[in-house]
Amino acid sequence: MYVAVVPNRGSAPAILLRESYRDGTKVKNRTLKNLSDWPAEQIEALRAVLRGDRLVPAGEGLQIVRALPHGHVLAALGTARRLKLDRVLPRALERRTRLTVGLIVARLLEPASKLATARGLDETTALNSLGVTLGLGRVRANEIYATLDWLGASQGAIEDALAQRHLSDRTLMLYDVTSTWLEGRCCALARHGYCRDGRRDKLQIIVGLLCAADGCPIAVEVFEGNTGDPATLAAQVDKLKRRFRLRHVVLVGDRGMITAARIDEDLAPAGLDWLTALRAPAIQALAADNGPLQLSLFDQRDMAEIESAEFPGERLIVCRNPALAEERTRKRNDLLEATERDLRQIQTRVRRANKPLRGAARIGLAVGAVMGRRKMAKHFSITITDTDLVFTRHQQGIAAEAALDGIYVLRTNVPADTLSTADAVRAYKSLARVERAFRSLKTGDLELRPVFHWAAPRVRAHVLLCMLAYYLEWHMRQTLAPMLFDDHDHAAAEAARSSPVAKAKPSPAAKRKAATKLTDDGLPVHSFRSLLADLATLTRNTVRLGLAAPFPLLATPTQIQRRALDLLGLKPAL
Repeated sequence: MYVAVVPNRGSAPAILLRESYRDGTKVKNRTLKNLSDWPAEQIEALRAVLRGDRLVPAGEGLQIVRALPHGHVLAALGTARRLKLDRVLPRALERRTRLTVGLIVARLLEPASKLATARGLDETTALNSLGVTLGLGRVRANEIYATLDWLGASQGAIEDALAQRHLSDRTLMLYDVTSTWLEGRCCALARHGYCRDGRRDKLQIIVGLLCAADGCPIAVEVFEGNTGDPATLAAQVDKLKRRFRLRHVVLVGDRGMITAARIDEDLAPAGLDWLTALRAPAIQALAADNGPLQLSLFDQRDMAEIESAEFPGERLIVCRNPALAEERTRKRNDLLEATERDLRQIQTRVRRANKPLRGAARIGLAVGAVMGRRKMAKHFSITITDTDLVFTRHQQGIAAEAALDGIYVLRTNVPADTLSTADAVRAYKSLARVERAFRSLKTGDLELRPVFHWAAPRVRAHVLLCMLAYYLEWHMRQTLAPMLFDDHDHAAAEAARSSPVAKAKPSPAAKRKAATKLTDDGLPVHSFRSLLADLATLTRNTVRLGLAAPFPLLATPTQIQRRALDLLGLKPAL
């Protein structure tokens, strides 16, 4: 018996149950029943019975053998492929290239130790579909470490490739440094120094990051933990001039980085232009009596250019930010009050009748601890004897400092026809993009800190791996900005500012997202991490029907997941 579909001219075809039989030497067919009014699924079930298939109750024949989080892998790995990240890496065996890309993506999705990453990429113990999608098969820890060592040895070639992609002559380069601590005491780079993370009990390293003007990371370097900020500059000059072969570059760094000595010894001989800011003593000298910096400059404006014989051939751009002035005044008053409160407590100990604090040396130690904690010694006059402590505020010095609150002075050798006053202010403020990179690198996004590697080459390779993961994150953030709390309408945000000196304001679109918690499409707004977590619920499933061989099946994407993949230019795929 079999089911036949018989055309019926202009009507729907007839579906008939027929059987074949032999009449002598002839094979004939006869109709047993007309099935045209049966539901389609019932007809298919009858076909299965006639074929001899083994039928089971609905639902019992379907088995999900394995389900792996896949959507975030699809987004990150798809972006890496769209960016052709593998072409940034030097030529190597195909497996090593795939494993390196896997390490970068894994650092972005689930930052963990190298041993945990090895288990996550191993198809037999995979925590997501990354290793399966890359076809890595069995991944061992030794292979991860060998790949990490190869990545570190290839750092120069990788940075050269990134520079060729994103840099050109007459470009702005942003440079800043941060620190992070290490666990253990065996690393040759580990030193005690100024720790920006507040972990003075730990040895640390210094990390210098070079970014393009838009904040895209280009190069990173690791220095010993006691290296001063200006001492890291020479290595960046060498990269820009010798390795990247850029002839006209404006290097933007903060006032603690690009000092007068570095300008004279490193930047000027290399022919590099620069943009930085003056320190407080230099600003005070400019604002002295009959100096070029007069507060009347800001009666009608918030920035102006001045000249000074102390800085021949340079442009000095003076800016005054009222909001910054208010904040600095508040902080100073809080510190002064806190210092006075502590000094008053010491004074009470000195003057009490029962067991008073005696001796100028002991009193001085207590006072020194208070002054060292808040750096307010310049604002107090203190007299210490063996039996007393007297202190007063330097009101005149405090007033002189308060007069310059909110004022900062930029210093550059770039001509005005190349970099306007407003553009110079914007360029200096863009250093905030490097600070944002450090936040992503060091906190929950990529977990650069603490560093557990002991060998100096592996510490450098680990930092490079984290930078490449941030490179991938940076591009994803730019594309996914309409779905994130990030401001995606930069033109409107810039137009909302009355001046480059004024505090940045969010665009109307960003305000709307923050108020409604909805995107312009009516979807929930996400942080970058929460969006990756949402994408991870799009699973890659291994399914078996009955006794058939297992096959992969992708879950149905939600509206949010489809929107994110559309922005990234990707399609749901295994």
